[in-house]
Amino acid sequence: MNLTVASYNIHKGVGTDGRLAPTRILDVLDEIDADVALLQEADTRFGVRTAVLPEAALAQRGWEPAALAPNPQAMGWHGNAVLVRRAARLTHAAPIHLPALEPRGAVLADVAAGNHLLRLVGAHLDLTGLWRARQTRAIIAAVARAPGNPPELLMGDFNEWRSGGGALAELARHWRELALGPSFPARLPLGRLDRVFAHHALKVAHAAVHATPLARTASDHLPVWVRLAE
Repeated sequence: MNLTVASYNIHKGVGTDGRLAPTRILDVLDEIDADVALLQEADTRFGVRTAVLPEAALAQRGWEPAALAPNPQAMGWHGNAVLVRRAARLTHAAPIHLPALEPRGAVLADVAAGNHLLRLVGAHLDLTGLWRARQTRAIIAAVARAPGNPPELLMGDFNEWRSGGGALAELARHWRELALGPSFPARLPLGRLDRVFAHHALKVAHAAVHATPLARTASDHLPVWVRLAE
């Protein structure tokens, strides 16, 4: 499987310069040369949620969004969206309902590339440790219930500043965490909030935080990415 998967909290398209410029997010994904993108904060948060990224701009860049939104104006589930393009093909996508005091969610998507199938989980977890632990247990249970048994890749904004914190320990019992640098805040990264957990069978050719000048401006988080190889 030769596939590049990115995870990106896009801050509803508002950059560190205070500008709403959602097409910069697509420019960053082009810099990464991503085939699949797991996005957080891809919809407005309150009222009737609406997609941040323009449909025409997505189509122009070749992106196909997974059908996850609860209303036609939105793109994701509680802001969590999945985009694929080129050789990547969606075969299944579903929301994961998370226990929460505030709106939080995760999504599960199966992506085919050639003869290979990959199961992706994108998540944006709570700010508090107690709820994060409950949410990771809900994600683990949802993955266990999902049909089939393809290797999994979990990515997202886990909102955990500590290495090996309670919520991360739950995930580490099932998947290996890839070593990445800090991704937040984008201009001067200090916290490893954006993380990646991979099934032991996946061959990871490279994984990194994408820290170009454009990425430091386009959102308050830097994206992280993984390149899988056969």
